Amino acid sequence: MEFTDPYKQTGPCCFSPNARFIAVAVDYRLVVRDTFSFKVVQLFSCLDKISYIEWALDSEYILCGLYKRPMIQAWSLTQPEWTCKIDEGPAGIAYARWSPDSRHILTTSEFQLRLTVWSLVNTACIHVQWPKHSSKGVSFTKDGKFAAICTRRDCKDYINLLSCYTWEMMGVFAVDTLDVADIEWSPDDSAIVIWDSPLEYKVLIYSPDGRCLFKYQAYESGLGVKTVSWSPCGQFLAVGSYDQMLRVLNHLTWKTFAEFMHLSSVRGPCYAAVFKEVDEPLHLDMSELYLNDDFIQANSEGAPDGHFSVRYEVTEVPVTLPFQKPPADKPNPKQGIGLMIWSNDSQYICTRNDSMPTALWIWDIHRLELAAILLQKDPIRAAAWDPTCTRLVLCTGSSHLYMWTPSGAYCVSNPLPQFSIVDLKWNSDGSCLLLKDKESFCCAAVPPLQESSEYSSDD
Repeated sequence: MEFTDPYKQTGPCCFSPNARFIAVAVDYRLVVRDTFSFKVVQLFSCLDKISYIEWALDSEYILCGLYKRPMIQAWSLTQPEWTCKIDEGPAGIAYARWSPDSRHILTTSEFQLRLTVWSLVNTACIHVQWPKHSSKGVSFTKDGKFAAICTRRDCKDYINLLSCYTWEMMGVFAVDTLDVADIEWSPDDSAIVIWDSPLEYKVLIYSPDGRCLFKYQAYESGLGVKTVSWSPCGQFLAVGSYDQMLRVLNHLTWKTFAEFMHLSSVRGPCYAAVFKEVDEPLHLDMSELYLNDDFIQANSEGAPDGHFSVRYEVTEVPVTLPFQKPPADKPNPKQGIGLMIWSNDSQYICTRNDSMPTALWIWDIHRLELAAILLQKDPIRAAAWDPTCTRLVLCTGSSHLYMWTPSGAYCVSNPLPQFSIVDLKWNSDGSCLLLKDKESFCCAAVPPLQESSEYSSDD
């Protein structure tokens, strides 16, 4: 892998959908760089510090959220002189997003008073009263024709269906939830999944005309659903719960066909490989190197105890994973399936049980079994699947990248000094990784995955 030089950032960074550009927030400036040459393509100055960035799907427009103002500014990559500013006045702006046609911006006001659709074509605006959430509760169909918006009035939850062409209301129906958490269209646009707040375990499948196709409730007492995700193929619906279990439903009968437990002790028979991150001292031959006493004394203060690289070590079962029991007197306990991501081919799904934050579980949906466990030294900060092949990348806030493929796992050292990887993102063609430190970012060129290649920890 090849790494670029580090560049300054003070907020969000993201690739454009066409993978050609990188948008970076540097205080009140929006810097757009070319992905291949890293040259600055455009530089826009906003009126305040940038809190949020989102590309339009056509990669021509960029939205900047200045939530301290609160205000939205949009910019055009092809027409730098074109500007757009959205201000809701006293109502404020809590969140903003693009519509699928890249010509409308949806903003949610503070206190969820209303959701407004702003047109960049004719400056018209349409209001939807009482949206349930600011950043959640809105989902678009994959073909970009319809939007489903959660609203709440008279102490009841509703789903509003809007046409993304005319933004007219196509229908409204009530849903059987106490406090809806979020919604998401299925990949084939045939159904909408709705799940309740953690206080009530309830997952509901609705048709676009408002019919409840299925109601799923794994248990009644205790905290309920934490994460929900459709597989890219649309055949599976994964539900992660606070009881530390992953349940997978099929799209034909909506019945559960797999339940995966995340236990702190993994025992046999287990055919999964357990990869444990270990330190490996760097052995340097210094027998013929001469250093005078002044140099040694000057460099001894503040020097680390030793120089280490890391590698994966295959551990035999049984193995006990580090477990953190959450305090019973605090809200939002760190337990349950807090991270859950499908691979692009829908064969694998990786999960993290928040009470075991250093372990990443990889499940094989075709075989209905555990494929691997990656046991890290530090809590897992972020993970992402390669959009073009079966390759998983994760980071833990250290200077290393960790990768897994069905043929094995390996560690990659970042050559940049004092660069701790706290977040990462793939570009859409799988050729480049964006790596974020606290105050800088860099990119790494990722070679294509060879089917027959075998990786080692030294790569």
